[in-house]
Amino acid sequence: MQLADRIIVVGIAVAGLYGLLLLPLVPLLGSSHPALLELVRGSTASIINMGARASVGQTSFVLAVLLGVPSVMMFDWLFWWAGRRWGDRVFTWLLGRDDEKAKRRLGRVHWFERRFGALAVVLAPVLPIPSPLIYAAVGDGGMRLATFLVRDLTGTVLWTALLATLGYQLGQNAVDVTDALARYSLWATLALVATVITVSAVRARAQHRPAG
Repeated sequence: MQLADRIIVVGIAVAGLYGLLLLPLVPLLGSSHPALLELVRGSTASIINMGARASVGQTSFVLAVLLGVPSVMMFDWLFWWAGRRWGDRVFTWLLGRDDEKAKRRLGRVHWFERRFGALAVVLAPVLPIPSPLIYAAVGDGGMRLATFLVRDLTGTVLWTALLATLGYQLGQNAVDVTDALARYSLWATLALVATVITVSAVRARAQHRPAG
């Protein structure tokens, strides 16, 4: 592989691990530092939590909408680049298969790209297929990076605004749930992360074990 290919592969691998590795921060920061949690992780729960805290006067709604934007769209450009560089081969890699089911799914991705055109990236968070496939599809289709980033930013802000609004409507109830999780779920979260890492390591070792 050339350097660009290695950057894409490593970057997408990091994207897959990023949320998992930061999972312990949810009970640690969800109650004490919700703004920092949304900034570094930008998960659905963290944005809803900030929206709820905005409704009870602990923060501003604007912060609840904007703080998660950088982390939500942090790795999106990598999938655009993979589609631009590798074409349809990227879908075989992302889907992990090249059978009839994968081909049907690829067909749906291209249908959404053609059907929604420029709006495909903006609507990616709410379309019924994984967003990375949309980003790869528009890269494969020739969308320029600057155009992609503008539309990705627009779609991400709309998505975080929707989640923050949901949290704002839930109000104190969502705040109480987050505070309860902060008290009781740290060890459970650490155990879950340890289990996932252990299972992944065992599977990787089994796959690389010599036959016979």
